[in-house]
Amino acid sequence: MYNYLLINATSYENRIALVEHGNLVEFLVERPAERGLVGNIYRGRVARVLPGIQAAFVDIGLERTGFLYVDDVHLSPFELENRMLTSDSESSCCSDSSLQKTPVRMPLGINIENLLTEGQDILVQVCKEPIGTKGARLTCHISLPCRNLVFMPMTDHIGISRKIENEAVRERLRHEIEILRPPGTGFIVRTVAAENATKQDLEADMEFLLHLWNDEIKERVGSVPVPGLVYEDLDITQRAVRDLLTPNIDRVVVDDRQTYEKVLHFVKTFAPGMQDKVCHYQQDTPVFDAYGIEFEINKALEKKVWLRSGGYIVIETTEALTVVDVNTGRFVGKNDLEETIFKTNIEAVKEIAYQLRLRNIGGIIIIDFIDMEDESHREEVFNVLQEAVKKDKSRINILKLSEFGLVQMTRKRNRDNLTRSMCEPCLYCGGDGIIKSRRTICHEILRKLTRDAKKMSNSHVMLRVHPEVADLMLKEDVPVIENLEKEFNKRITIIPNHDIHIKKYEIIWE
Repeated sequence: MYNYLLINATSYENRIALVEHGNLVEFLVERPAERGLVGNIYRGRVARVLPGIQAAFVDIGLERTGFLYVDDVHLSPFELENRMLTSDSESSCCSDSSLQKTPVRMPLGINIENLLTEGQDILVQVCKEPIGTKGARLTCHISLPCRNLVFMPMTDHIGISRKIENEAVRERLRHEIEILRPPGTGFIVRTVAAENATKQDLEADMEFLLHLWNDEIKERVGSVPVPGLVYEDLDITQRAVRDLLTPNIDRVVVDDRQTYEKVLHFVKTFAPGMQDKVCHYQQDTPVFDAYGIEFEINKALEKKVWLRSGGYIVIETTEALTVVDVNTGRFVGKNDLEETIFKTNIEAVKEIAYQLRLRNIGGIIIIDFIDMEDESHREEVFNVLQEAVKKDKSRINILKLSEFGLVQMTRKRNRDNLTRSMCEPCLYCGGDGIIKSRRTICHEILRKLTRDAKKMSNSHVMLRVHPEVADLMLKEDVPVIENLEKEFNKRITIIPNHDIHIKKYEIIWE
């Protein structure tokens, strides 16, 4: 089966689908009105310093202030010394000295109130999108990614991606970076694709990144108002090509002519050996329909995911964490109960790893496997889970299965998950997933009638309710309504109203 990178570009939305061996494994969507912020660099102003949590709120010109932890603050040695000597220093992280001297990571034990003051100007980069009610996560550790390298102008460090496991290759790359880089700068070899990068490839990336930092970003800092945008990262199509186009990809399919030319130019610049893989899709059938992507996207928005065996998993996301529940469903097995449970859990493991990546679920994740009494089975499920998440580019930590069959894990979250990106809370239930039953609402109305009837001199009362509530009151609760009419000597009229919410009602006394 072929591997494809599909790009569906329109004026109102850009969608990216990564297909591996016929399966949709990653899906990205960006709308002009909701363009992502990760990678953008801002000149911000410290709005509030919070010693109690060793963090600060920074105004970067968005609706919500960004959040900056003490560990993400970078000051030059000169500024750090001044801050420690005089807490009311007026020096700033984005002053000329901070851009020219080599900043260092803050020593342990230094408090944020010794580093930042309210009203201070500071150069920051968004490292995590605003999620829910939370503002963007910020850092002073500026990083600029290219195809093979990530440039860290604030750090004197050479790093190699852990996904590059060959020690000889790691040493070769480290040696070449050491020779090429300017003193005091940091670079990370970022992807497995860089394993085959030549010295010329690395040098070209480095030259581009140094030019971007020295001749564009630093030049703009002094002229940008505070708060203000200094540098905007690439759009989603260029980022996808930069990050997802590897030698394993057989074809990049783009359905919009203008976007196709932009992508082709980008590939010619940064990966000229792959330009033949870029093609313009011109068929009448929409590209996502032709490759079966629309169906897969809709499935990825459902809570319940069926397994081939007949079992299923349920994915529930809350504000703090995501819970995945595994069930045998229709799968009854062939031999014994323990074997059925084990097979269901093993199948669920692979589907869970796939769904976490596809839906971009991050943060704390709890997986409730079906209880297994056999210790070797629990060990096998854990090992298969560790192996299944290796293809995921996000950083993942997994704890051992507990005796209750629970696995706790974390997955790095940089942006909203697929559900948050494409859905909104139900207008009916407000996102709860449940509403009061018709009978509960009906009894609520009757209690209010009973309370108010004693105070009202009116002889007639009209109830405007949802048709389903009206149906229940006019059928099953007729005796109750008649008793109330006799007890309080009132006439009760029930009026169905299709325009009213099922939880709402009106009581009108006449």
